[in-house]
Amino acid sequence: MHKTLMKLAAGVALTAMIAGTAAAQEAVIHAGYLLAKPGEGYLQKQTVIVKDGRIVSVEAGYKPGPKGVPVIDLRNAYVLPGLIDSHVHITSESGPDQRIKEFEETTVDQAFDGAGYAYKTLLAGFTTVQDVGGSNDAVFGLRDAIDKGVVPGPRMRAAGQAISVTGGHGDVNGYAPDVMALFTGTNICNGADDCRRAVRQQVKEGADVIKITATGGVLSNTKAGLEQQFTDEELVAIVEAAHSMGRQVTAHAHGKAGIESALRAGIDSIEHGTYTDDETIALFKEHNATLVPTILAGATVTGWVNEPWLPAPSRAKAAIVGPLMQDMLRRAREGGVNVAFGTDTGVSKHGDNAQEFALMVGAGFTPEEAIRSATVTASEHVEMGADIGTIEAGKYADIIAVNGNPLKDVTELEDVDFVMKGGVVYKGGK
Repeated sequence: MHKTLMKLAAGVALTAMIAGTAAAQEAVIHAGYLLAKPGEGYLQKQTVIVKDGRIVSVEAGYKPGPKGVPVIDLRNAYVLPGLIDSHVHITSESGPDQRIKEFEETTVDQAFDGAGYAYKTLLAGFTTVQDVGGSNDAVFGLRDAIDKGVVPGPRMRAAGQAISVTGGHGDVNGYAPDVMALFTGTNICNGADDCRRAVRQQVKEGADVIKITATGGVLSNTKAGLEQQFTDEELVAIVEAAHSMGRQVTAHAHGKAGIESALRAGIDSIEHGTYTDDETIALFKEHNATLVPTILAGATVTGWVNEPWLPAPSRAKAAIVGPLMQDMLRRAREGGVNVAFGTDTGVSKHGDNAQEFALMVGAGFTPEEAIRSATVTASEHVEMGADIGTIEAGKYADIIAVNGNPLKDVTELEDVDFVMKGGVVYKGGK
């Protein structure tokens, strides 16, 4: 059987398996320790009433709830809002075969890979993600299938293809010229007018947010460096075009000049931000921009510097960038930069997203600050703050729980025991 058909059969089986439990249910949750609004500490002995996928009320004490509605006993657990990862690549995962898979797999293959990764992500307690780079067809198709309830996974805000310049991080690099010419997409632009065209094309094809690669990157197979790749005029054109069509713009950016040029152009957020310094921090605050730090990606690529499957240019850049990222985040926190949780998962393994929390604590965050970055702050960053990020009446019933106290040991979040998304229990709850 062709591998695409095999994945289709597996996907149908998975959907059938989940279908019986995919309807939102009425429920009463008894929460021993409820971190309803991370940053404000625990409420104890609380009752959360859920109906039609949303939270009806949060009440003190253990209440029985409506007659006949099942009670989910989390009296000995620590309950908090579903987690949000602001930077994932849900349809791929780095490894020795990644470069050849880019040419062997169809977008259907990628979408089914993504369905599996999405389910792993959901079971890890991440009920919402922002995907910032992948095939338009695969990523947007998966996003829509999850939204319709066809497959289980986290809510998705998706960028699709990242917009890049010719030869930049985000273009096709390191293959024979005729191969690269064949696979160059409409996301590659040169000059202000062409970059406006690329933004509008992404919006037309379904992008919820615009992602650009403002600087060079580690995993692109090129010696083009880590600094600014768009001109200032191109950056301004991208931001103007996106904002005029109601889309925020986020920028992959490592080098100082590239980060700062993006911020001055009005970019909404920066992914990675490796060479952020005091001047950069001032620009973050002046422009009210958000940093998505992806420290887990830095730690992951640091471990690959001797891997022969990683192209030599990437190994060299990984050795430089990876060790710098945790100290960057420490400076950003001390400087008061707004930080939204994001991991670059797809570089690291899907389902391991919560490993970012310990790295954030290593950079000086308290556990509750780190959790707030993955709930309250991230919900605002992905423009869903009215619906997710806290446990309060009117919001989606995206609720997770762990058996140990994550405010004492944040690594408890690496093994989530209960997951509810939109009133549907996907893990635990018995």
